[in-house]
Amino acid sequence: GLPWEIGLAEAHQTLIQNGLRSRVKLEADGKLMSGRDVAIACALGAEEFGFATAPLVALGCIMLRACNLDTCTMGIATQNPAMRKHFQGKPEYVVNFMTFLARQLREILASLGLRSVEELVGRTDLLCPRPQQSDSPGSKLDISAMLTPPQRTGGFRAQDVYDFQLEHTLDETVLLGLLAGKKLPVLSVSSTSRAFGTLLGAEITRRFGDMLAEDTYRVRCRGGAGQSFGAFAPSGLTLELEGDSNDYFGKGLSGGKLVVKPPKIAGFAAKDNIIIGNVALYGATSGKAFISGIAGERFCVRNSGAIAVAEGCGDHGCEYMTGGRAVILGRTGKNFAAGMSGGIAYVLDSDHELYLRLNKQMVTISAVTERHDAAELRQIIEAHVRETGSAFGKEILERFPEYLPKFKKIIPMDYQKMISTIGQMEEKGMDHEQATMEAFYRVSKEA
Repeated sequence: GLPWEIGLAEAHQTLIQNGLRSRVKLEADGKLMSGRDVAIACALGAEEFGFATAPLVALGCIMLRACNLDTCTMGIATQNPAMRKHFQGKPEYVVNFMTFLARQLREILASLGLRSVEELVGRTDLLCPRPQQSDSPGSKLDISAMLTPPQRTGGFRAQDVYDFQLEHTLDETVLLGLLAGKKLPVLSVSSTSRAFGTLLGAEITRRFGDMLAEDTYRVRCRGGAGQSFGAFAPSGLTLELEGDSNDYFGKGLSGGKLVVKPPKIAGFAAKDNIIIGNVALYGATSGKAFISGIAGERFCVRNSGAIAVAEGCGDHGCEYMTGGRAVILGRTGKNFAAGMSGGIAYVLDSDHELYLRLNKQMVTISAVTERHDAAELRQIIEAHVRETGSAFGKEILERFPEYLPKFKKIIPMDYQKMISTIGQMEEKGMDHEQATMEAFYRVSKEA
């Protein structure tokens, strides 16, 4: 809640004092309304700038401050078709605003004798407080600490970009060989192998988009993977890990497939041991993940479309989930499904205590009684067993009629209404897209 000037100056100076400033870029946002605001932010240490209110006003916003009530008279913050008709904004309005802002910034740079924005970064020596009358409130403020350059030999230069040595990563040295037709051995990974597969995934997306078939490229690994294993993996890429993985496993999964399983010589039961860290599949949009073992906390947080299986998870599982499917073949931690607004979770509730650990604010819990739900659940577990060889998964399939009554279906109340309303609209002859929009408007209006 403090002015961005204070936090920006403090962050910039502290990073310099600790020799870390060149490793990051600082962004300032919060009511940047003019080129002068941008120049001040830049002089205090910002290299990037975020805009929200000003472009919104350029599109016609009159600041009614009722965005959450679905009553925006300018047709911006609403899904109501009648209200949306009033929207008069055009992309060109934002373009014009940003052009004027950039022009003013260029004039300020010229007046200071600078050629680029980079030359202004951190130049607090070009800032000075406005003169204040002795009896004004402003005269009592001491902002000298914000304007005093930090004491460190060499200072800061925006062009001193930190070298992350990406050319030495496994992606660059080994994985990209896949695209050249090379056959890869089983790769050894460690905790220093962070974001493994992400550069390969980026190159696959660059060349093929999302058109590749599943398992077009399959990489087998062994060891303890570092953070963000398989982050943003795209369609066509499968990463199979025999070992375990750190936090942020499958972050932003975007169509790929991830498989984690214990080594074959492991002398423990996978279903009783943690195999991946916290916040797995954060923000995943599509794809599949099969985990033969227990996941850490916040499993599938903000998942919006991926299918994921784990044999247990820690606290806050499926937090803020908006789509996809999560199958938990074991016990969950507390606060399961907090803020969950979409998707479906199937949880094996052998001890019939899930209701004690469930956040019931937005979801309902029920037995898996519908035939299509049971078929979907079995199909997902079959894929899990096929990919991981899970012993517990095999046991469930062999005794499926016995295990099915122990499963609970977790589904958000509004999401369930959406599905029901879409079905009703389609029965009346409405196409799926129109039915979805109509259902969204009706359910949001009721909420």
